[in-house]
Amino acid sequence: MSSTDTLAALSEAGVSIWLDDLSRQRINSGNLIELITDKHVVGVTSNPTIFAHAVVHAEDYAQQVNQLAARGASADEAVREITVADVQQACDVFSGTWETSGGIDGRVSLEVSPQLAHDTDATLAQAAELWKLVDRPNVMIKIPATVEGLGAITGALADGISVNVTLVFSVQRHREVMAAFFAGLEGASANGFDLATITSVASFFVSRVDTEVDKRLEVIGTEEALALRGQAAVANARLAYAAYQQELGTRRWAQLKEAGARPQRPLWASTGVKNPAYPDTKYVTDLIAPGVVNTMPENTLLALADHGEVPGDQVSGTAEQAQRVFDELAEVGIDLDDVFVVLEREGVEKFDASWSELGETVAGQLAKVAPHSAG
Repeated sequence: MSSTDTLAALSEAGVSIWLDDLSRQRINSGNLIELITDKHVVGVTSNPTIFAHAVVHAEDYAQQVNQLAARGASADEAVREITVADVQQACDVFSGTWETSGGIDGRVSLEVSPQLAHDTDATLAQAAELWKLVDRPNVMIKIPATVEGLGAITGALADGISVNVTLVFSVQRHREVMAAFFAGLEGASANGFDLATITSVASFFVSRVDTEVDKRLEVIGTEEALALRGQAAVANARLAYAAYQQELGTRRWAQLKEAGARPQRPLWASTGVKNPAYPDTKYVTDLIAPGVVNTMPENTLLALADHGEVPGDQVSGTAEQAQRVFDELAEVGIDLDDVFVVLEREGVEKFDASWSELGETVAGQLAKVAPHSAG
């Protein structure tokens, strides 16, 4: 099977292929258009870590940094303008995909500051601000699935804002996110919005679950524990998909669907394999299901194109088997509730640190050129 055939088969199996990387260099070089044309990529996600890396490693930002320095912009202002400009350009590149998919794909995500992850009102205010700044119908605003984020998710959707809910780790939190989604759409309907124009995904993180659980299994060290390595993440995602299918069977969803709403698709995030002992396409191949998004780093995308297989739906009907994995994990001493608490906390902390790094990087770039712009 050629790379195009493999990726085409994945798309035909109902998986929307999104790239988990965005930079101005990728846009300006034409690489993003190539991935759309040749690799069936129909959307893109980013995060503070990716932006920080992009800004420090590319000349493509020099002109804008010079202009920002010349007018005395703060690091925060510069970060906002740089990221908004990248997202606007990417939205324009994906505008054709957005149109041909009827507004389902062709989506580009921009994150609210992770420093606001535990402040509902501030998150909601920034989501509205970013939505207006980008001013593209195919942008999605990323809001973390913290307890405080749930209210902001509902509020943003009720204001007609398309939302990418990020940092979802547990099935229980996924259910709460879906409830926030339903409430948001009900609010949007009451506010007079056309529900067909509002899109949402729930970004369910995958590989980090195996990283954390495997580490704990190795500490336990028994034969039974070690035999369970590499199983938790896929089981968790499969249970999340089962929960999603349950919600689509409810009367509440039926009423929203009748009003024109689209489902909040599960999005498999963090799908790059961190353990070299596992197949490098594991978190794509094992999670093929109709109506999902898989946002993958470029090396995972290329690995899939090179030697991946598309065996068809690997998720529907697997909930019972996935629950057995969870039961066995509990039996050997894994506290899954604690795993998810730790992962959410670390997820917010990592994005927060990357956001600070992005600010420091941009501040350093501004400082480098400020004397020249003054003279």
